[in-house]
Amino acid sequence: MRVVFMGTPDFAVGTLRALIPRHQVLAAVTQPDKQKGRGRALLPPPVKKEAQKAGIAVFQPETMRGEEFFKLLRELRPDVIVVVAFGRLIPQKILELPRYGCVNVHASLLPKYRGAAPIQWAVIDGEKRSGVTTMQMNAGLDTGDILMQEEVELAPDETGGSLFDKLSAVGARLLLETLDALENGTVTPRPQPKDSPTPYAAMLTKQMGQIDWSRSAVQIERLIRGLSPWPGTYTHLDGKTLKIWRAHVAAGGGQTPGAVSAEDKKTIRVQTGDGILLIDELQLEGKKRMGADAFLRGYTILEGTMFH
Repeated sequence: MRVVFMGTPDFAVGTLRALIPRHQVLAAVTQPDKQKGRGRALLPPPVKKEAQKAGIAVFQPETMRGEEFFKLLRELRPDVIVVVAFGRLIPQKILELPRYGCVNVHASLLPKYRGAAPIQWAVIDGEKRSGVTTMQMNAGLDTGDILMQEEVELAPDETGGSLFDKLSAVGARLLLETLDALENGTVTPRPQPKDSPTPYAAMLTKQMGQIDWSRSAVQIERLIRGLSPWPGTYTHLDGKTLKIWRAHVAAGGGQTPGAVSAEDKKTIRVQTGDGILLIDELQLEGKKRMGADAFLRGYTILEGTMFH
């Protein structure tokens, strides 16, 4: 097939790589380069770097609604537009342009977890399984007809990062199967219900990572895994930010949520609204990431210490 690829972050790169040897990728469309870091240097999106490496033309329109951009797409005459984590709404006239429409790879089992961060929210919510859906896009947000789906079980210690890697690989393979099925006429689109059984999977922010110790230990532990590696979870100790990288849950109660103890000099125990959170790996502001035992060899947690 003649394919125009639309995508932006790392999650989309695996699908682009899978497409290149199997189909004629006419162009990659991605978001404009963004300023990052103290030097405010312009950094290209991962999809742009991958496309340039493969010698594929790259377009970075400021808006999807411009007539010039639409004319460019029309002249490319794509059979299908593949969309993976592009991050922009696509106008109706573009959705209708290719013979097979626009096919989206979404990292959830739709209609669950429509929205920008389905991978992380599945972990935060304690889902036992997630997956990938290929979908015929329409004007709604992740509401188009389902083409194909594949389930993936979540490991007990699944993080947002590990699930990201799993679903990226599944999505690349499922997209190729979907394009074959569309070309052969062997797939029957299934309409989605109007409403999703889960809340909208909102975009992640750094502020989401601040731990509320009045929540249960189970909820906090899932938040730690879901927001790993970005944006990460944190609390405050002696006026400094303390990142929590890994933890596990134990029964217990009786203290004020946020109360910390480290009696054995090896384990950091934090009282939550329901249960105890045992911290396994952490990182104090300005220090390296380390295990709790290593941290306690160089830092004394006094009786009455509170995380907040």
